Amino acid sequence: MRYLDLTLPTLAENLALDEALLDEAESAGDLETLRFWEADHAAVVVGRSSDIAREVRADLCQRDGIPVLRRSSGGTSVVIGPGCLMYAVVLSVTSRPALRAVDEAHKCVLGTLASALCALAPAVRCRGISDLVLGDKKFSGNSLRVKRANLVYHGTILYDFPLPWIDRYLAMPPREPDYRKGRPHAEFVTNLPAPVADIREAIRKAWQADHPCAEWPRERTERLAAERYRE
Repeated sequence: MRYLDLTLPTLAENLALDEALLDEAESAGDLETLRFWEADHAAVVVGRSSDIAREVRADLCQRDGIPVLRRSSGGTSVVIGPGCLMYAVVLSVTSRPALRAVDEAHKCVLGTLASALCALAPAVRCRGISDLVLGDKKFSGNSLRVKRANLVYHGTILYDFPLPWIDRYLAMPPREPDYRKGRPHAEFVTNLPAPVADIREAIRKAWQADHPCAEWPRERTERLAAERYRE
């Protein structure tokens, strides 16, 4: 698997690159990639079908200058920024046919992440449809997009994130896992107590992403950023 640790200058470009890597895999065949990036400022990223009026405190985002962008995958809205590691893994559903079933894709990716991170925090486990938790508190939310021959599975890993930002910029989600039990964001989320360098390395080893990626789809990323991910 290829390994790409790359944060681009703008949020639009970073969101576009995840989609561009999926498109590249569709064109090139079996081209699996693990990518990391991290935003240098707070932002809200909403799901492909998210209702911004229901999920986001848009008035506070506008007042504070917090951009709100829509990603290409499903799921509900998240707040990102410094202290929130973003990862994406592009996987071939041609060579991994079980992943065509969405529940199997969740099980595969989250299981791999949980096993990797248990070495850093033994209480890590999967809960709900697509969460990673410590005990009953969430530190990672995830979503996916499946195309003909590949999928991209991506998400957040909070490790040193200002948790009050989540309450400030997000409303309560329109749907929630049973284990949340109606708790507000402040009582539901936490940081993974591990250095980010260790988190990256544990995940890289778990996916056997041993081939640094020198080339990435620049033109496709720029085009997507301009057409679909404007800030």
